Amino acid sequence: MAASNWRGVFPAACTQFNEDESVNIERTLLHVEAQIESGIHGLVMLGTVGENCSLLYEEKIEILRASVGHVKGRIPVLTGVAEYTTALACKFAKDAEDAGCDGLMVLPAMVYKSDPRETIYHFKEVAAATSLPIMLYNNPVSYGIDIKPETFAGLADVENIVAIKEASEDTRRITELRNACGDRFTLFCGVDDVFLESYALGAEGWVSGLVNAFPAENALIWDLCEEGKWQEAREVYRWYSPLLNLDTMPKLVQYIKLASQECGYGNERCRAPRLNVEGEERKWVLKVIHDAIKTRPAIPAKA
Repeated sequence: MAASNWRGVFPAACTQFNEDESVNIERTLLHVEAQIESGIHGLVMLGTVGENCSLLYEEKIEILRASVGHVKGRIPVLTGVAEYTTALACKFAKDAEDAGCDGLMVLPAMVYKSDPRETIYHFKEVAAATSLPIMLYNNPVSYGIDIKPETFAGLADVENIVAIKEASEDTRRITELRNACGDRFTLFCGVDDVFLESYALGAEGWVSGLVNAFPAENALIWDLCEEGKWQEAREVYRWYSPLLNLDTMPKLVQYIKLASQECGYGNERCRAPRLNVEGEERKWVLKVIHDAIKTRPAIPAKA
């Protein structure tokens, strides 16, 4: 599916596990289908919330083949590319293309904190290894590498780099990216609790985590923004904000999967060393989730 169609809400989908921590493909796809039915516009498998770096290489490819086969072209299916070396990232990009993915969401190499020259090299090598359109992912808070707007401008000549997922938590970056790169890249908000601000500044998409638990509400706030109904959008955003804040915390994966479970989608199990939250922490997260469920906005019937 063409990258020009990359607009709207793209869940960073959860990967479901069995009790023995083996991957549960069937439950993963059921969760994906529930989000598709709620009106999402695209899908990112194997992102942070999909526990990319906790999966074996062959498990990743199995998940991608199953996801592509299930979606059957209804929406674009992207995959995170989060490997430890440039060579392995290139190999994974090729294998993801062979698995039928429509695009890639490429991170800098994991663990090593590359400088701008090394980061550009990594991105260019991965782009050269595939014909797929690519979304580059900037998340300095989680991964320790901050890709500045001028660095992205230096990648404008790489034809298949088409989008940027901006997750620095600094909404000024949307304007700075437009000033540095013009309209060369499609800009996605990559942090849930700055979505409305990012949209107002020109973001055209949203790679979201909490959509895994509240897909209909995500669709609602997106539609309100698209329709220019700002007062209604602000009201939904204020309701949603305590939940969206969970996306910026170190245990975002555990929190999002717990929220998904409480909303009837899948289970909270992660692969160790991530463990289910306990004690006062669990009580606090459950209160945030249950308060939101009790006060969730009405969803208008689709025409």
